[in-house]
Amino acid sequence: MAVDGNWKITMSTPMGERNANLTLKSEGGTLTGTQGADGQSGPIFDGTVNGDDVAWKISITNPMPLTLAFTGKVSGDTISGEMGIGPMGSFPFKGTRA
Repeated sequence: MAVDGNWKITMSTPMGERNANLTLKSEGGTLTGTQGADGQSGPIFDGTVNGDDVAWKISITNPMPLTLAFTGKVSGDTISGEMGIGPMGSFPFKGTRA
């Protein structure tokens, strides 16, 4: 699928830009993989893929325990969309295939 592979993403957050490495694999409508930043990595969950549309969640502990919810679109070797941070709102992310 078009989304499979390794990505380098940049998230615009209230604490400035944050960079992460993202590995995605699609099977049917399910999206799995890992996301890591600042030396920490974890599995994504609730991942879905529908054509070029993707969505997933990741739980983080740094800088505080949060679940980040991503929704985005893949276009060739780029990915972009929104990252929801619960009550703090949504912020843009973008990335390129690594």
